[in-house]
Amino acid sequence: MIQSETLELLEWHRLCQHLSTFAATKLGAIATRDLTPPDSQVESEYLLTQTKEVYELESRLTTGLSFDGIQDIGDSLERAELQGVLAGDELLAIATTLAGSRNLRRIIDNQPDLPILIKLVADLRTYPELEQEIHRCIEERGQVSDRASQKLADIRTDLRRLRNQITQKLQNIIQVKSNAVQEQLITQRGDRYVIPVKAPQKDAIPGIVHDTSASGATLYVEPNSIVPLGNQLRQLVRREQAEEEAIRRTLTQQVAEVKPDLEKLLAIATTLDLATAKARYSFWLQANPPRFINRQENEYITLRQLRHPLLVWQQQHEQGSAVIPVDLLVQPEIKVVTITGPNTGGKTVTLKTLGLAALMAKVGLFVPAREPVELPWFDQVLADIGDEQSLQQNLSTFSGHIRRISRILGAVNEDMGDMGDREETASLSSDSPLFPQSLILLDEVGAGTDPAEGSALAIALLRYLADHAQLTMATTHFGELKALKYQDERFENASVEFDEATLSPTYRLLWGIPGRSNALAIAQRLGLKAEVVEQAKTNLGGSTDEVNQVIAGLEAQRRRQETKAAQAQDLLQQAERLYKEVSAKAANLQEREQALRASQEVAVQQAIAQAKSEIAQVIRRLQQGTPTAQDAQQATKALHQIAEKFIPQPPPKPKQGYIPKEGDRIRIPKLGQTAEVLTAPDDDGELTVRFGIMKMTVKLEDVESLDGKKAEPIVKAKPAPAAIPVTPTQPAPAIRTSKNTVDIRGRRVADAELILDKAISEATGPIWIIHGHGTGKLRQGVHAFLQQHPRVSRYEAAEQSDGGTGVTVAYVD
Repeated sequence: MIQSETLELLEWHRLCQHLSTFAATKLGAIATRDLTPPDSQVESEYLLTQTKEVYELESRLTTGLSFDGIQDIGDSLERAELQGVLAGDELLAIATTLAGSRNLRRIIDNQPDLPILIKLVADLRTYPELEQEIHRCIEERGQVSDRASQKLADIRTDLRRLRNQITQKLQNIIQVKSNAVQEQLITQRGDRYVIPVKAPQKDAIPGIVHDTSASGATLYVEPNSIVPLGNQLRQLVRREQAEEEAIRRTLTQQVAEVKPDLEKLLAIATTLDLATAKARYSFWLQANPPRFINRQENEYITLRQLRHPLLVWQQQHEQGSAVIPVDLLVQPEIKVVTITGPNTGGKTVTLKTLGLAALMAKVGLFVPAREPVELPWFDQVLADIGDEQSLQQNLSTFSGHIRRISRILGAVNEDMGDMGDREETASLSSDSPLFPQSLILLDEVGAGTDPAEGSALAIALLRYLADHAQLTMATTHFGELKALKYQDERFENASVEFDEATLSPTYRLLWGIPGRSNALAIAQRLGLKAEVVEQAKTNLGGSTDEVNQVIAGLEAQRRRQETKAAQAQDLLQQAERLYKEVSAKAANLQEREQALRASQEVAVQQAIAQAKSEIAQVIRRLQQGTPTAQDAQQATKALHQIAEKFIPQPPPKPKQGYIPKEGDRIRIPKLGQTAEVLTAPDDDGELTVRFGIMKMTVKLEDVESLDGKKAEPIVKAKPAPAAIPVTPTQPAPAIRTSKNTVDIRGRRVADAELILDKAISEATGPIWIIHGHGTGKLRQGVHAFLQQHPRVSRYEAAEQSDGGTGVTVAYVD
């Protein structure tokens, strides 16, 4: 009971409501609104890992994780199991849920380093054949399609023929009896075709009156000549309904047969949506992943710049004031933190912020604090916050607090009950690994009664909790509680800062300094008579004034330290800024150097081109007989000099690559085969290989090793003075055949994906996909499928001669 009270006091339901707005499905929103903290640290760490992996996945995807098509089909599955007949829209919802879940699994399977998510979707069965059958039988509007069965198609053909026959006969009657007809139209009453007839002339068109207008001037008559046709039409409609129900019943039975797998699919999709909502909410909060620490290993609770998530929401969506973060840095030996200071200073908000942070970490949410976020895993978060005064139960404020604190102590003792008898548990300390790791939050502990008794009760309670809880944080106005820090090393003081100049709190939390009284200062500032204030100071005594002066000195010293720390931070930021400027200048110098080298190379090439032009002119003059050969030789020599001066030396030739040896296994990319080397390459670069029972001779440049190393072709020496560069052999162009052509025109996108997936898995090269033009939806669906398929490296429109944009060529690795 106290744990549910704590969730209510901390407004956990409001945080869950905010979280539900980030869910993508109806079931996900329901799961987030009913989110409860787990009972074990292992489960919390698993949920946190889920959130981290979805957070990482969302950062990789351009549009985020899509849950399109996934619907709440739970009621439909239950009715299918009870042998009910599902409606067409319910069957379509099942089909779209299968498609959406399969898309989720495909996206996750294509991502590396997501072990938790990959394991989660590993057993996901999406039954594409069931989805395909539903889409074949059910149209997009939920109606049974003509193609569902030949019998249904024949019945509907007869229905269309009969309706046309009835309509034609009624048109003839309207034309012949136009004076007796109120309007030139054919309408229906129920499932019978009628025409509006003027009441005074009802005998002109004998038949059955099915309805009368409000004024009585018009009668809706079914002429006697079409009554037999109407009866036939009614019989055909009933046959159509019976056949539609039979088709839907068959589909429902198929759904019922796989109900356990579909329920598991729905649970996995909901789990993914819940994790995605947590990741997106954490991203919106600018939160960071927490790490659960073990305080027995001297690890600090570290929550820097911690913000209240509900206040952040209020600031962003309800035009609230800016959120003032707090720093919570608790040493491992500290078991109780007492927060003092004036009212409205932020003490209660600090308690709620810490409580929500602990709960958020437990359910796998990131915590809105600066990295690193480190806190223990608390098995219980118990709080007494607010006024529990009740007129109905005749409870005062003090009585309400005591009732709730008693329930808190009862919950702590209940967890300790399994550890032995009361004497053994009394000897346990909070450092014991078996001790319950509880977080206790107490607001205005001991308030509502006589100050002396309330102070004594608060001291006893906090000392008890120091022995029996992981961490207790309490707010108080009792000065006696400030001294506990100096009597017990497990206690620590903190206070909320108050600006006496403006008589307002700053909402900053100061550690190690107890809060001082500001009542007299505030009273004097607000205009209370000076003699009254002075008399109050006299009644307090000088010791209180001295304590306040000491506290004021400590606060001033802290402010000076914070000012120096801010100045040091400014200097650090300035140094980082200067470092970035220097790095940018160095990068600019490198870019300028590269540009200069490029311009020099361009100038060299231009000089060489100009020299070649001059040589060409000299050669032409030589051919004309005007210049001498000596002139041409001089020009050629000048060209060589320019080339040697400006053209950089070519890089050394790489060492000879892979050379297959006899007995090696190689791959022949052109044939898509692996083979065994029978003879090593000869001087002509040819070698004999065998695959299966066939032997053949292949070129060295046409083979490669099994790990993809290309073989270097053997270049034979030529008698010519200059070696002719050998260009690598280009792969043979792909040729379109009936085997690598897939025609999906007229099919749905879901059907086309199944066909394409099979074709790609069997392909050894490019495939031609004929989808036509149409509305373009099929082509868009094909391109979306190819873009995410792991075996498709790229795709493009076919040549104009092969169909142009009506055909897509997919290149399969």
